[in-house]
Amino acid sequence: MLELGELIRTKQITSLELVQIFLKRLKRYNPVLKSVITYTDELAYKQAKEADELLAKGVYLGPLHGIPYGLKDIIAVPGYRTTWGSGIFKDQVLNIEAWVYKRLKSAGAILVAKLVSGSLAYDDIWFGGRTRNPWNIDEFSTGSSAGPAACTSAGMVPFAIGSETAGSITYPAARCGVTALRPTFGMVGRTGVMSIAESLDKLGPFCRSAADCTVVLDTIRGKDPDDLSSRYITLDDPFSVDIKRLTVGYTDDAEMEVVNVLKSKGVNMVPFQLNYTVDSVQGILNFTMDVEMLAHFDEWQRTRQDDLYEAQDQWPTELHRARLIPAVDYVQAQRARQKLIQEVKKSFTVDAFIGNATDWERVCLGNLVGLPVIVVPTGFKNISRPPSEGTRRRTTITTGIYAYPNHDHIALALAMAYQSVTDHHKQRPPIDNLGPGDMKLE
Repeated sequence: MLELGELIRTKQITSLELVQIFLKRLKRYNPVLKSVITYTDELAYKQAKEADELLAKGVYLGPLHGIPYGLKDIIAVPGYRTTWGSGIFKDQVLNIEAWVYKRLKSAGAILVAKLVSGSLAYDDIWFGGRTRNPWNIDEFSTGSSAGPAACTSAGMVPFAIGSETAGSITYPAARCGVTALRPTFGMVGRTGVMSIAESLDKLGPFCRSAADCTVVLDTIRGKDPDDLSSRYITLDDPFSVDIKRLTVGYTDDAEMEVVNVLKSKGVNMVPFQLNYTVDSVQGILNFTMDVEMLAHFDEWQRTRQDDLYEAQDQWPTELHRARLIPAVDYVQAQRARQKLIQEVKKSFTVDAFIGNATDWERVCLGNLVGLPVIVVPTGFKNISRPPSEGTRRRTTITTGIYAYPNHDHIALALAMAYQSVTDHHKQRPPIDNLGPGDMKLE
């Protein structure tokens, strides 16, 4: 993305040309990946024309000037459908400019598509099918930010914005092998975004690299006046962090290549684990998420509109269960959550730590506490049960770099240091030619 930005700044390519390239890629690969809900051609060409005209006048808005991108389709844009991935809402148009869309528009970025959200931000199934993993198209993307992950992985957009309540950034990023950041809770405003749980929802970037994530995060962060839980959180310059002064932990499930690379660059690496006494982390997250979701969709369920929902074993079941949760149990769960937050912060004795990004206990803990984590591609392995005649399909390997709340710059700096001497994040999925016997694009 940064390379594209430099090409635009130096007028080696126009925004209009970039939009044409990426819309062509989106329409070429989407029939296989099922990762796009709505193309925003008319808006994209209008915004690209404006970006090129500004540059011709000597006005450069920064590294996102003229860069195409995609939004998860729970984020509202006036004049276009915001379907929330559900057939029930597939014709819904919310004439609201989501705060994150406003921020990107003001930076000169060009919206080319609304990308797949799993139905009501639940997993990777939506009303048009199920989104696939570009590295292995027999496999699904997993997690509700399926479209942003798949499209970024396949080079259909330079970057995209997704969301996470409980794993919807980390899981699809890991499956599709892209660099993605789940920021500190409250760093990015959520006005104009479908909410599951106000105390858990977060928006974050899917990119090619940690450097790209840094630029996007710096653009979309800030205090959203209509989102009371958002805050102005200072983002210290990750490019200026002296990593040799950091002490970084690594858990038993960390990818040791990352540990060794950072150690070779002068980082003090030490064995580490978070210690806490709360033994119901997953239950606290489920209680919190389900009750807060029910508060948003109470009337929808009471009027039996959920009977038409495409996945009856998902939200309808969860919300019926949530209606039976006693208020006292919910309050006790929130007390336990506060205890967990205090214990984790006390136990966080390092500047950051390396560990599995998709361990479910850690996903629940990270979202309850509001820990930032960047998912980093670290390699590939052969798929299980490959065709006898061979295949180019791969399973991606990733790890997470976790930082203390409000210290996203530390995770970003470490990820950039790792990526400066490795090229896993630069690899491209072979979806045009997967191998003998594999599905091919015509």
